[in-house]
Amino acid sequence: MQNSTETSIKKAEFVSNLGQYWLTPFSILLALSIVGLPLLLLWLPIGHIFTKRFIANMSTELTDKKLIVRKGVFTRTENTVPLDKITDMALIQGPLMRMFKLHKLTIETAGQSGTGALLNLTGIVDAADFRSQVLAQKEKLSQLEISPVQDENNDTSVVSLLQEISDTLKRIEANSKS
Repeated sequence: MQNSTETSIKKAEFVSNLGQYWLTPFSILLALSIVGLPLLLLWLPIGHIFTKRFIANMSTELTDKKLIVRKGVFTRTENTVPLDKITDMALIQGPLMRMFKLHKLTIETAGQSGTGALLNLTGIVDAADFRSQVLAQKEKLSQLEISPVQDENNDTSVVSLLQEISDTLKRIEANSKS
């Protein structure tokens, strides 16, 4: 659930052939084995139903401050990644992915434990554009955090406050000498 102060920038959509991509490797394995041929007749309809439900439950949303990823059929998982914690976003495309015209977007964060990516998003429509939008918003957010500090240092009220403090210290010093 998103904060009322946050605005949604983009909701990612997933390609229609993502379920076929997920079913293909195991289907090939079953088809190549003699024992697997009868199992293939069970695997395809059950796998199709399961992947369809899984994809229907997947969502990825970019807000002005974070990336929210929801997925799962039996166990629903929601990952919220603050944009300022993202250290790397890689686009990966293996041979089978090229055949299905898919990309995997991996997201790594500062302070994440373990090896590998924190999040793997496979099958986002125009993954390169989504990646560039996330990185652009991350850059925009970091510029907004830097700007107030620079403005505060140049603010005339800060300068006048420092002048008052200086004058007060001079008066205290003069009174302590007398």
